[in-house]
Amino acid sequence: MVVAWRIYHLTKLGRETPEVDCTVFFEDAEWKALVAYKSQDPIPPEKPPKPREAIHMVASLGGFLGRKSDGEPGTQTLWLGLQRLDDITEMWKITISKLAPHLLRPPPVSSEKCG
Repeated sequence: MVVAWRIYHLTKLGRETPEVDCTVFFEDAEWKALVAYKSQDPIPPEKPPKPREAIHMVASLGGFLGRKSDGEPGTQTLWLGLQRLDDITEMWKITISKLAPHLLRPPPVSSEKCG
């Protein structure tokens, strides 16, 4: 039941609120792994993609082709894409933890005081 709700929420989020960041739905490691995998660049960008972009990336993992006449991704391609994204995220975490652990956590905040 929770999986069905998550997929439905993801579908509605992308269609109705395209201006928010995808961090509303995806954890940091998930969107970073997704963007790194789709762009074939191990270092993700500073800013997360918008929900519609992230949904299209996830759906493409599930078989969505994204042609002009295809419309928006459906629940089945999102479900398949989320399954693949879980695996990709775990592998990205393992790889990054060995090669570049600073990408898994935010940069440290300086404790220097001015004045």
